[in-house]
Amino acid sequence: MPLDLGGFGISRYAFDHFLYEKAKASGVIFFLQEEVEKIQFAADAFLVKTHSRELTADLVIGAYGKRSRLDIHLQRSFIQKRSPYVGVKYHIKSNHPNDLIALHNFRGGYCGVSNVEDGRTNLCYLTHRDNLKTFKNIREMEEAILFKNPLLKNIFLNCQFIFDKPETINEISFETKHPIENHVLMTGDAAGMITPLCGNGMAMAIHASKILSEHVIAYVKQKNNSRITLEQNYMRSWDKHFKGRLWYGRQVQKLFGNEWASNLTVGLAINIRPIAKMIIKGTHGTPF
Repeated sequence: MPLDLGGFGISRYAFDHFLYEKAKASGVIFFLQEEVEKIQFAADAFLVKTHSRELTADLVIGAYGKRSRLDIHLQRSFIQKRSPYVGVKYHIKSNHPNDLIALHNFRGGYCGVSNVEDGRTNLCYLTHRDNLKTFKNIREMEEAILFKNPLLKNIFLNCQFIFDKPETINEISFETKHPIENHVLMTGDAAGMITPLCGNGMAMAIHASKILSEHVIAYVKQKNNSRITLEQNYMRSWDKHFKGRLWYGRQVQKLFGNEWASNLTVGLAINIRPIAKMIIKGTHGTPF
């Protein structure tokens, strides 16, 4: 079915490099191959520590993705809960249509397929860890479980894999996160991750970053504006645009944890289009 908002595909490799070059040209200083290990807030300022340096800052923005050692350091509530979901990603060469975003169902998970730049196709699936535990390796699991979907089997057997091995991430959590932790302003997946089946994660991260940057600029320009006001304004804006979408996504995600429920949901979405439109509208937001 058509997506009302439209869109285009781009990989994180291309987009992150674009942002890096733009920021560098604007005078941003990068410390590459360094991970922030600790953030301390005291006397209305931050001390940021990596393995090789210490930095002070008036504001700190957390834009580090789904999970990091910082989440443990900041004692964020979601990191205390184990998650059974594993993400697996490939870039492939295939004959996938440019104007199609495909979502394929399989037992214990689902797989999204869409084209990105340079004639590549992004193939990424989410599965339950029990699927992986049952087999010796990822490929064996794919052949035993994903290949039961004939459309997925056709893709895997008739494409060219660009990665030597897939990118994987364990314990993907859809628990509620907070956009602010110990005065660190979170954005993107660090603030809250929408379930992959909803799509739009990158667009949501871009939108959240735009909203945050506008509040930060206002804070810097208005010297008498307090940190508390900045945080309250950002929290209200974040909740307004994203809180409902993430809740909606979590409810839909629950339907795909059970084989019977997921088959029923897919069947309803295919045969009763208003249901599919409602799901898409509830998770995709509005242009910005």
